[in-house]
Amino acid sequence: MTSSDAPTDTAAQSGKKPTRRPWWGLLKVVGIGAAVLALLFAGGRLSLLPSLDGLFGERTHDRSGPAVLKSIQDMSAYEAASGNFQVVVDLEKDARFLPDAVRGTRTLFVGAGTVGASVDLGKVTEDGVVVDEDRTTAEIRLPRAVLGKPALDPDRSYAVSKQRGLLDRLGDFFSDNPSSEQAVNQLAVRHIGEAAKESGLTARAEKNTAEMLKGLLGSLGFERVTVRYVDDQG
Repeated sequence: MTSSDAPTDTAAQSGKKPTRRPWWGLLKVVGIGAAVLALLFAGGRLSLLPSLDGLFGERTHDRSGPAVLKSIQDMSAYEAASGNFQVVVDLEKDARFLPDAVRGTRTLFVGAGTVGASVDLGKVTEDGVVVDEDRTTAEIRLPRAVLGKPALDPDRSYAVSKQRGLLDRLGDFFSDNPSSEQAVNQLAVRHIGEAAKESGLTARAEKNTAEMLKGLLGSLGFERVTVRYVDDQG
């Protein structure tokens, strides 16, 4: 084979160096892959990748300390009735001379709770129970039934929506603000307490207490039991 038949290097003849893929091309591919994964996370489609789901799955750790007993009280009240209540709280706070989109909050909250009504049997005085000599008739004078404090149920209470202005969002981002949640909880408790006063719950408790005492004394041989409620036991 002559020298004229030898293969020629076109790159060498042209005087150009062989081109190489620039390093930023690889970074571009990596960036596209990261963007695709971010979209999968944002769209809640991590379930399509079971291996990643198990790797990045959320776990909950309860690091609370033990409950500490602060006090014990002997109860003498008979809780004779309990009412379940629900209220929709619409709490709005705004600022003067500023639109709600800049400064202001509005929270729609559904609060559910219970209120109990009880009769304090421990307040019955010595002359509050009168029994005849034959022990067949008894008269009992009891204090009026009272309402307990409303107890908000966290399992049945929830926020429907919460709208915040730009400044309020920035404030919540840089610091925690538990007072906003506390405000709607307190408002729900107040409305539930007001509804309990108008519900006739105390009258129901007095009726149930009287029936309980009549049944108890009737089992002991009393033929006639009268229960009266008085406003002042002193």
